[in-house]
Amino acid sequence: MYSDENLGFGDPFPHLWKSYLYQLQQQAPNPRRIVCQMDPPNKPAYYGREFHGMISREVADTLLTECDGCYLVRESQRAPGSYTLSMRFNGVTKNYRLFYDGHHYVGDKRFETLQDLVADGLITLYMETYAADYIAVMANESDYEESPYFKLNSQLRRSKTQESLKSDKSKDSQIAVAEEEEQVTGDADDVDVGISRHGDYETPHPDAIRGLEEALERKRLDVCHYEKSHLFKVNTFRGPHWCDFCGNFLWGLIAQGVRCQDCGFNAHKKCSEKIPNDCLPNTKYVQRMFGVDLTTLAKAHNRPQPMVVDMCIREVEERGLDAEGLYRVPGFSDDIEAIKSSFDKDGENTNISREAYEDTNTICGVLKLFLRLLPIPVITFDTYDSFIEAAKCDNFSDGERFRHLKDCIAKLPPAHYQTTKCLLQHLYRVSQHSQQNLMTIDNLAMVFGPTLLRSPDSDPLASLHNAKFTQIVVEHLIKNQTELFRK
Repeated sequence: MYSDENLGFGDPFPHLWKSYLYQLQQQAPNPRRIVCQMDPPNKPAYYGREFHGMISREVADTLLTECDGCYLVRESQRAPGSYTLSMRFNGVTKNYRLFYDGHHYVGDKRFETLQDLVADGLITLYMETYAADYIAVMANESDYEESPYFKLNSQLRRSKTQESLKSDKSKDSQIAVAEEEEQVTGDADDVDVGISRHGDYETPHPDAIRGLEEALERKRLDVCHYEKSHLFKVNTFRGPHWCDFCGNFLWGLIAQGVRCQDCGFNAHKKCSEKIPNDCLPNTKYVQRMFGVDLTTLAKAHNRPQPMVVDMCIREVEERGLDAEGLYRVPGFSDDIEAIKSSFDKDGENTNISREAYEDTNTICGVLKLFLRLLPIPVITFDTYDSFIEAAKCDNFSDGERFRHLKDCIAKLPPAHYQTTKCLLQHLYRVSQHSQQNLMTIDNLAMVFGPTLLRSPDSDPLASLHNAKFTQIVVEHLIKNQTELFRK
């Protein structure tokens, strides 16, 4: 995420980056190959002149006395066919079992060349020798709110929050105007409609309470306020990089740390364990639409549900909902794949109009494919059992089943809640044309049930066992979508 500028030259936040570990790495010994003067027998093709054949530890130690950083490879005398890397550090020869599987390695890291392996090893040994105490406490002594990531992304965080609050403010101002008008009317009779007095106690007016509850509900469902964990993966950084949590240098040659795949947060592996769920996905890193979880897409594009869902639903409804077998009849697979590729590449500029793709079933197929490829289904794995319980429990009255489903929906993360609401409203409108399209609520539930309610159990028999309950749940959701999502 940050490289050359992190050295402090031209950096508007030079105090964020600490140079101690960078300077220390520069002092680590450089690798120096000890060349064998003979051509030893049975030399593996993947070793060069650093291979000295079957020599003893004592001979290797003698050959490496020249300076720190010297290294050679020898064949083990005790286990012929296995190989040892011997290298000098701090005046001591260190021996490591050496492996090759297309890459050289002695531990978890894999290297293209033996020279890189030795260089990385020397850096690690040097850091562990001269900075062990510093490294041990650098994560614990760091404050996230003072971290480079938090500081440098505070403006982005504020701008996204301000955008998401625009609609909230307009709604709140309408409520405030209504309350002022009501207050003015009440003043003529000296009646305070904002506060009700009971003895010595004052209680807010019901409209004020309702306005506050609606504002809190909007904030809860706003994806900008929803916590998202980072998606960290081990990463090899090219050029100098610094940790966005502690501000220290990421030392080594490869696999120096981890990077969040959604926002580019760089960190030491140990530091990544201290970072809160504060990921701000960025379209620089989230470059596709399909196969990405809903929360990441919603936060990256700052919208309540993914544009693929919005655009496909809008296009299908503009073409009309009378086509027979809507969502049941498959579209052209080649066209579906072409639209998928276009969404991943061009985003909202993707052309899915009738002029580009005449068959409406193709657009329906794109929406179904998008939902199938979600790593976390629209109705999340965490809430799956609770939703299924609504269909399984025979003791529920209709009212109890409704309240149970409403509670389940309330537990969905904001992006999943908004997407579920959008889809169910659309499917209900499709069902209203069932005399023409033959897609009744139960037919739609049969098509979308396995996609919306995907079992967390990888056993296909478990999914098959719950198939009828899945269909019942989706039927209830489509049929009662208006009331279920009413605040």
